[in-house]
Amino acid sequence: MTVRSRRLEYSESTRQALVDSAVELFTKRGYAGTSLDEVAKRARLTKGALYHHFSGKQALFEAAFDSVENAFMRTLTEIVSAPGDPWDTAIAGLRAYVRVCLEAPYQRIVIHEAPVVMGWERWREAEEHFSYGLLRSTIEVLVESGELAQLPVETMSRLLFGALSAGASTIAGSSDPRKAGAEVERTIVRVVEGLRVRPDEGARAPAEPPAREDRRSSRSRRR
Repeated sequence: MTVRSRRLEYSESTRQALVDSAVELFTKRGYAGTSLDEVAKRARLTKGALYHHFSGKQALFEAAFDSVENAFMRTLTEIVSAPGDPWDTAIAGLRAYVRVCLEAPYQRIVIHEAPVVMGWERWREAEEHFSYGLLRSTIEVLVESGELAQLPVETMSRLLFGALSAGASTIAGSSDPRKAGAEVERTIVRVVEGLRVRPDEGARAPAEPPAREDRRSSRSRRR
């Protein structure tokens, strides 16, 4: 290794140590309850080293947010990209999403703290950057494979993305997250199943109702 590559590796490992420390402390104490001194101390680094990588506390928080979201996306991408039936992998992805929402770092940093620290607009943009593209591509695959109804992919994706975001907030805000998670999972899966194309859908036209006989002509025949 050259001197330059060793320095680069050390710099990257230093930054990662600070981010890992921030994730743990922001998860336990929240943004307001965490100081930069504590982050540096836990990472066994100086505050000067912290400022070498981050301009301040908010920049460090955003790096922690990105770290949590990236881990989340790796998990989901691996599940929905796995070989097999598209429907089964999509449902497995939905269930995995709910499991992630039960994890403390995701609840505290991504759902509770990020909208306040980063601002609502910036948070929504970040969420779309991480989550929306994967959801949209999954919906597109399901439509193309004939599993979902031929409805506008963008509209379906937006509506389901909103439902998943609301579900995450419901779980994080519940006094019993596991119970809430089970309810959210059951509801979201039921909603998606409602959009699924049934094997016999469109195969048969509905039977015509029997014609109603005119009463007057019936009476005349009886006469």
